[in-house]
Amino acid sequence: MSELLFTLTFAVAAPFWVLMILLPKWSVTERVVRSPLIVVPGLLIYALLVIPAFGEVLPAVLSPTLDGVRDLLGSTDGAAAGWAHMIAFDLFVGRWAWLDSRERGVPSLVMAPVLVLTILLGPIGLAAYLAVRPRWGAAGRGHGRTEPNLG
Repeated sequence: MSELLFTLTFAVAAPFWVLMILLPKWSVTERVVRSPLIVVPGLLIYALLVIPAFGEVLPAVLSPTLDGVRDLLGSTDGAAAGWAHMIAFDLFVGRWAWLDSRERGVPSLVMAPVLVLTILLGPIGLAAYLAVRPRWGAAGRGHGRTEPNLG
């Protein structure tokens, strides 16, 4: 079951990445990505993996040690749960960056590699966006908002 959920995790997130990277100006993309519900499939997979092991997970996250986290993530279920966690959060961060970039008028050609970095190496993609973001000034120019609507 863990292997199936592991495989399914990226499959449920990939369409949203395709929209943001390859079809950023399509009106459907904005309508879909504006919904914070795009992360729900990944969150559900995470819940399916973590809830049955909650008795093991809770102590490991309440009082984390390197060995404890290694042991938790070193199992098939733990690796699949870790993957679902990363995919869901990377998608949420990518969604925020995409929405914010639209508000600021950041060109799609700038955002495409940033979003690819976010898919592959989440925090590095976030750092890349935070590095390019100031070049385009304050949000709100395009839609009259001062902050992107995150949900």
